[in-house]
Amino acid sequence: MHERSRGGGSGVEGRRPLQLALWSPREASPGWDVRISRRARRLSMRVFPGGRVEVVVPPGVGVPAIERFVGRHREWAERRAREFALQAPHAVERRPRTVELGLLGRRWQVDYSFARRPAVVEPDPHTLVVRTSGGTERQVGHALLGWLSRAAKSKLAPMLDAVAAETGIDYARMNLRRQRTRWGSCSSAGTISLNVCLMFQAPEVVRYLMIHELCHRRHMNHSQRYWRLVASFEPRWQALDRELLRGWRHVPAWVFP
Repeated sequence: MHERSRGGGSGVEGRRPLQLALWSPREASPGWDVRISRRARRLSMRVFPGGRVEVVVPPGVGVPAIERFVGRHREWAERRAREFALQAPHAVERRPRTVELGLLGRRWQVDYSFARRPAVVEPDPHTLVVRTSGGTERQVGHALLGWLSRAAKSKLAPMLDAVAAETGIDYARMNLRRQRTRWGSCSSAGTISLNVCLMFQAPEVVRYLMIHELCHRRHMNHSQRYWRLVASFEPRWQALDRELLRGWRHVPAWVFP
């Protein structure tokens, strides 16, 4: 297997989404963001763990068109936000009391303290201390994201190597990202991109996702030949795929500050 390079970036954005006044102050809903994306081809809406709603807008779309789109889909978004709260009540916390990484099978109590430079330290195997200068939700989220990205690089890179060796399918390099809609991807150049949110999933689900992406090295499509190859490495792929689709319920709100 040839030498690989691994991208260390987690894709954590430092910029807040563009905020637009879509409603009057009396009608405004907290946690609704509008983000203009040059990659977007159409208006879309996404509900995140914790109930935050994001409207993704292609460049050049005016506020009236966004208002009409939100009006058509607002009831759906509010229903999904309530469902998220019922499925995972802990996910609404942006200053979490606990953090659990399913891939590692570990759970920590979270304490908070003051520090000029943000950091997350682990004084013992069961405790995380989040150090920030102000203790705001945004500062806490960015500190935890840095910690999560380091944990993901440490775990996902060797795990992908092991699955590649198991399947006999090589890849060129690995990138870590914090994507809102995709768990992973494989480029024609052999780059495997993995979402740091995989750290919240069960090990068998993450292994399936890695098999899924590695098989794209043989078939850059979802043909019958592709799925037969996936099934040869993971006969339970259909159940695991369904679990992966539901996997966002395990992702806490602080991952998308």
